[in-house]
Amino acid sequence: MVHLAVQAGVRYSLINPFVYEQTNVLGTLNLLELARDYKVGKFIFASFSSVYGSNKKVPFSENDKVINPASLYGATKISGEAICKSYHSLYKIPICALRFFTVYGPWGRPDMAYFKFTKAIMQNRPIDVYNYGRMSRDFTYIDDIVKGILKVINYNFNFEIINLGNNDPVELLYFIKAIENATGKKAKKMIAMQKGDVKHTWANIEKTKKSWIGSQRLVLKREL
Repeated sequence: MVHLAVQAGVRYSLINPFVYEQTNVLGTLNLLELARDYKVGKFIFASFSSVYGSNKKVPFSENDKVINPASLYGATKISGEAICKSYHSLYKIPICALRFFTVYGPWGRPDMAYFKFTKAIMQNRPIDVYNYGRMSRDFTYIDDIVKGILKVINYNFNFEIINLGNNDPVELLYFIKAIENATGKKAKKMIAMQKGDVKHTWANIEKTKKSWIGSQRLVLKREL
């Protein structure tokens, strides 16, 4: 069973927190119960880099403690991982939690920055630049995430947590500059701060490269 269902996004969690609890926590519990009842052979859980929250050490490693979530969204994914761990311990369900890092590409959510920024720039509307642009994200192309999931499906594990990221953070201002170059328009920037955001995401993917996920040269490297 591959559990990809999630209520995503940091900012909406500030508006409607109960949807996040119901979907990300209760929803995961419901699926684990089904996995137990139907004796599912393995359970793959989509977690996210938000679990690392305000951790200071970068790049983020699977062995890092995840006790400082910066958002409710991150807290619900930590809860999901903890519930997965308990079901593995109690019922011996093989479970792998994959921590995705800022997935981008076709068919992304319309509230993702690259869609919102591009639309606003094309319409000559201002964009919100959080933390004065001193932020970075470890963008990971959707095809690479899919490759990672497919590799996990075909291998055996007990309980694993694995980062799926690019290991190459991109600064927010560089990200905006790339959109400006592609559209031929200058962005009108509104400097702002946003609750729940973190300054950086950066995946340590050494475990990914050394494990069976990286055994067939899964390349987590794309041009933005």
